Amino acid sequence: MRYQWISGNKFSLLENGEEFFPRVFEMIAAARHEVLIETFILYEDKVGKRLHEVLMAAARRGVQIDLTIDAFGSPDLSDEFISSLTGAGVRLHVFDPAPRLFRRVNYFRRMHRKLVVIDGIRAFIGGINYSADHLADYGPEAKQDYAVEAEGPIVAEIHRFMHQAIRDGLPRSHWFQRRHAVPKIPTPPRAGNADALFIWRDNRLHTNDIERQYRIAIRLARKRIVIANAYFFPGYTFLRDMRKAARRGVEVCLILQGKPDMAIVQTAAAMLYHYLLRGGVKIFEYCDRPLHGKVAVVDDEWATVGSSNLDPLSLSLNLEANVLIRDRDFNRQLSDKLQQLMNHSCKRIETQDLTESTAWWQVRSFFLFHVLRRYPSWAGYLPAHAPRLASLPEAVIERDGADRLDDKAIQ
Repeated sequence: MRYQWISGNKFSLLENGEEFFPRVFEMIAAARHEVLIETFILYEDKVGKRLHEVLMAAARRGVQIDLTIDAFGSPDLSDEFISSLTGAGVRLHVFDPAPRLFRRVNYFRRMHRKLVVIDGIRAFIGGINYSADHLADYGPEAKQDYAVEAEGPIVAEIHRFMHQAIRDGLPRSHWFQRRHAVPKIPTPPRAGNADALFIWRDNRLHTNDIERQYRIAIRLARKRIVIANAYFFPGYTFLRDMRKAARRGVEVCLILQGKPDMAIVQTAAAMLYHYLLRGGVKIFEYCDRPLHGKVAVVDDEWATVGSSNLDPLSLSLNLEANVLIRDRDFNRQLSDKLQQLMNHSCKRIETQDLTESTAWWQVRSFFLFHVLRRYPSWAGYLPAHAPRLASLPEAVIERDGADRLDDKAIQ
């Protein structure tokens, strides 16, 4: 697919749940016609309950609401929570519902996007789920993350995409599909000066679009690249592009988890440290709390915010969505935020910090090299299927407290 940049947009950066949740809930409360939401995780905690309240109120005043959740990421919603939403008229869709015994297979094909569109004129895109662990008062495990609020013509692209995802996911014989039509909402007028691309990855026609756009930006970089990503274990070609950029004089900075929500995340990323450091890449570990962001800036204009990690799950398996932004003001704002992390909340990793023996590193690197360069191919052999939605209350999700994924899912 040939993407076309869309001009005339405005983007506002939202950092963590403290900025994201009040703004989203405010816009839902002000919605007049339609609310579309996709999220990987929806927990029945104080954040989920607040979302429930504003959706119920909007539905009761006649707003059409479509809420899509992932069955693997949101397994513990109570019958009361669900039935009250559907009873108020919320159209609740579950991505790949499955009995608990088989749900772990769906770990390999998850709907990982985090999108909101309000009345076809305002959108939110990022990595923040609807759970209390995105708020600082959650404690030491509270996540550091980002999202953007978008206004302008790019919102029409996201709006069409979300409706198409619902139509494609529902069974063709389903009664809801016959009634589901995209509202004829005019393309929003210009709201600013930012150019934008809305990109996604699926398991059909857009299998590597997000990774490709990252690599194009890295190859075109002339001055600086800063990537902050929670789960970092990309393929060899991605790593090679980063090293080549550093060797031609580009400052390449990588912000990773130093206080991970899962130990294996840091272990996997650390396996790449020798290769990257020797190529001139600067590595920073964020140590204040778990890093959950999926953002990057390149030079003075290009930036991306979205749901996609840079690991095999996001790059080869999950359903993801990012927005690319060309705007100097937004780039400067996000760059400043990332620079603050590096200056005040990160530990820079140096070659002397890596204590393992050279012999072991050489053996490990040999095998790691071949795994990384081949994983896009072997990942395709993992369980694959077309996206499948079920609309509640028809769908039944088995709920079991032991299935809660606070520390088990890569979010």
